[in-house]
Amino acid sequence: MPIIHLTTFVAAPVERVFDLSRSIDLHRKSMAHTREEAVAGTTMGLIGLNETVTWKARHLMKTRFMKVRITAMDRPLSFTDEMDKGDLKSMKHEHHFKQIENGTLLIDIFQYETKQGFIGALIDKFYLKRYFQQLLERRNRVIRQYAESDKWTFLLNK
Repeated sequence: MPIIHLTTFVAAPVERVFDLSRSIDLHRKSMAHTREEAVAGTTMGLIGLNETVTWKARHLMKTRFMKVRITAMDRPLSFTDEMDKGDLKSMKHEHHFKQIENGTLLIDIFQYETKQGFIGALIDKFYLKRYFQQLLERRNRVIRQYAESDKWTFLLNK
């Protein structure tokens, strides 16, 4: 099972980074290039423990749906979302947050498994893992942009 491990520094308090990371609205903005939208479950605001969201987006030349559930949460240190339904065999994304002296370390551990066996493994080796890593890096850049400016107030002070 492929695993992507990313660490991103954000010059902002851990609580702010934690909440921005569970913002449906900010996720949608960070994935605008895929026309991602929340179509069922929690479709705006902050997603919480045991809540689900179904995402509709254009990935790899196809419109895809993925329903994820928040399966664990320890505010403001971590939360986990896991796929309930979608094109992958499985997907688990752990989000960890560590307050340090001058900000927060945002740590992603993203695990997934394709359904296509050997063919899926080849696609993964040559393309899919890099694709997922780029999506996560883009998402984290947007979280950092919002957290380190006044933009966060438009999302979290509603």
